[in-house]
Amino acid sequence: MLRTPSGGAGSPGAAGAEGRLVSIGTVLNLLREEFPEVTISKIRFLEAEGLVEPQRTPSGYRKFSTEDVERLGRVLRMQRDHYLPLRVIKEHLEARARGEAPQLPAPAKPRDAALVADGRVAGTHGDAGGIAPAAVAEPGAPVPAPPARIGREELLRTTGVTESELVEWESYGLVVPHPDGGFDADAVAVARLVADLGRFGLEPRHLRAMKAAADRQAGLVEQVVAPLRRHRNPQTRAHAEATTRELATLSVRLHAALVQAALHAGSH
Repeated sequence: MLRTPSGGAGSPGAAGAEGRLVSIGTVLNLLREEFPEVTISKIRFLEAEGLVEPQRTPSGYRKFSTEDVERLGRVLRMQRDHYLPLRVIKEHLEARARGEAPQLPAPAKPRDAALVADGRVAGTHGDAGGIAPAAVAEPGAPVPAPPARIGREELLRTTGVTESELVEWESYGLVVPHPDGGFDADAVAVARLVADLGRFGLEPRHLRAMKAAADRQAGLVEQVVAPLRRHRNPQTRAHAEATTRELATLSVRLHAALVQAALHAGSH
């Protein structure tokens, strides 16, 4: 079994005898004893984020050492128990590798997960019109308030567009206000991007396909995380939020890669 103290060094021999390398499928089986929701895609994502660096065979297959498996277990445990973003986890592991002894925050309560899992708290002002990323909450700190929203006039000032333009965006479903009339960080980000694209002559009607594709991608993500959200274990349900963000990141990367590939193909 791959069971170690939270953030600990791991269990010697978790991947087999000393020096033995194992495949990604074997790693998955080892991790699933403690992390039943982990997938091969998740392991590959953690590799892409620099959290683990398996060896490669001449034919390109991944081979994981005992240390790699222990490191993956530590990463997953810090996500599950402390709801830390991958950036913070990576910094923590790098500090340990330098011989430092960084302290982890106290295990987060499930109700705090959505607020701290991606390293954002509300209540600070920054680029997103009063809504900006911030550091993970300190241990013992009060639970942050729900993310702030900005008003219609502030959104118009932030994006530099007119009321009629915003109304048109809303008519195409590109920017959706909250029932109270405010706009959250997601709406602000979308509005800024729509405004930037508009400076290149792209109108809201041109962006309908992007909106439809985004809705389909969100539907696929929901299919994957739905079983986690229905799980009886509150920590597993909370972990669904982190999984949702990671899947969204992968979807965005895939979309960007596909656009680049199409542009390159069209230029040849």
